[in-house]
Amino acid sequence: MSKRTMDLFFKRIMDILFSVAGFIMTAPIMLVVAACIKLEDGGPILFVQTRTGKDGQLFSIYKFRSMKVEAKQQNEYGKGWESGVPDAFIFKEGCSENPCITKVGAFIRRTSIDELPQFFNVIIGNMSLVGPRPEIPDITHYYSEEQRKRLKVKPGLTGWAQVNGRSLITNGEKMQMDYHYVDQHSIRMDIYILMLTIKVVLTFKGAF
Repeated sequence: MSKRTMDLFFKRIMDILFSVAGFIMTAPIMLVVAACIKLEDGGPILFVQTRTGKDGQLFSIYKFRSMKVEAKQQNEYGKGWESGVPDAFIFKEGCSENPCITKVGAFIRRTSIDELPQFFNVIIGNMSLVGPRPEIPDITHYYSEEQRKRLKVKPGLTGWAQVNGRSLITNGEKMQMDYHYVDQHSIRMDIYILMLTIKVVLTFKGAF
């Protein structure tokens, strides 16, 4: 068995163990958040969206709903993207000052609590704890051949780009960090990224 195969095996074991533990530890927080979301406007607790996973496979990602029920997602992508997603592009799924964001939503986005349901995605296997963050098909559809390199591994709950700028970096910067992860990822690197993630989340760095 090759080193890469062994790494992938232990990565999956780590994903399951850490995600189950994380789900159990954060269950009280998730229950409180679910109640607050329901009490604020009576709408759905979860936001389910299609994202692009490993090898271009589509899957449903789960998040706590942070936007008002009547809010519409902006899908104005692809204009002038014939050569791939531009390096200068910055994807921001709304910010905390957006009037479409609920009061509870602004808080859970800033603290990254909205991402906690993705432990379930990791447990069922369409995501990993660490990897490039999954993007929507409306964006990945325009990937160049080089940009599709980031789809060679499972998308992650956190990643190298998320601990090095998060929402503050451009697409070009994010891509370079994701390529680095695809080429160099290991159990040691994953553990290092998870440790950095805790620091980033606690300082709200790059959160919207």
